[in-house]
Amino acid sequence: MPEYLGVDTSNYTTSAAVYVSGENRIYQRKKLLPVKEGELGLRQSDAVFHHTKQLPDMIEQLFGENSLGIPEVVTASARPRNIDGSYMPCFLCGEGFARSYAAVTGAEMYTTSHQVGHILAALYSADRLELVKERFIAFHVSGGTTDCLLCEPDSESIMKITEVGTSIDLKAGQAVDRTGLMLGLHFPCGTELERLAVNADKSFKVKPVLKDGSCCLSGVENKCGAMLKSGEKPENIAKYCLDFIAETIIAMTAHAVEKYGELPLVFAGGVMSDVIIRDRIISRFPQASFAEPQFSCDNAAGVAIYGYLKSTGEKSCL
Repeated sequence: MPEYLGVDTSNYTTSAAVYVSGENRIYQRKKLLPVKEGELGLRQSDAVFHHTKQLPDMIEQLFGENSLGIPEVVTASARPRNIDGSYMPCFLCGEGFARSYAAVTGAEMYTTSHQVGHILAALYSADRLELVKERFIAFHVSGGTTDCLLCEPDSESIMKITEVGTSIDLKAGQAVDRTGLMLGLHFPCGTELERLAVNADKSFKVKPVLKDGSCCLSGVENKCGAMLKSGEKPENIAKYCLDFIAETIIAMTAHAVEKYGELPLVFAGGVMSDVIIRDRIISRFPQASFAEPQFSCDNAAGVAIYGYLKSTGEKSCL
């Protein structure tokens, strides 16, 4: 049975996944990189060190706990985005493993971007993989990106991505983590911040700041800091932060729809696993598709699917 191995070594998580095409099923294992208490992530040298330790464990668990064959295709995310100059050393860990695996086994090897992997994982999770044959609008919202993207079919890279809007300053995931650490939460702070926010007893009217479809989010951190100093409850501060991000994504979506028309909407990235943000977006755009949390946060599922699409020349897993 054809099986496709994918690896992703981002600045947050070590991930390995196998896509079994005959079952249209993903098997995956992943582990967050360890971050010291009170810190906002890792230096790249530390991320590389931890991936070097964790990737063998993820591969051993993935194949030791599942009845999987020997994959004939291996794919790695080798860069953050498919744009010139996009580079982070942490992705060398996954790419190096993939090159070694291909050299020893004779497997086909491909590389893609972390961003393409996120989008394909979201399409798989939402049962919308057929969209790789169409134009659609995707959001990639995480600790390193707050991007609105026009995605179009491409024979070479599966999808051509054109930036429609981005964050000019702070990224959404950074706003979440900085607010969370301000409130004494543990990095990454998304899950704990959401738990706080559901117990808020105030609602907030927020006004997103957009410039030609791109957003500014640095004001969120400043406002949350001011709220904390004034004695506002942590629950309400958390709710304000998430509401502001949600309304910002809604405004960016409205701008993209006005520019490109009523295209399918897909939301990917770790921040999009937040239920408060997701539900607020769906209330405005009910046609939107979201990944399940395990496919929203960093993962190698979409990277494995990329190898399937490249190897078979197909544009759908249906």
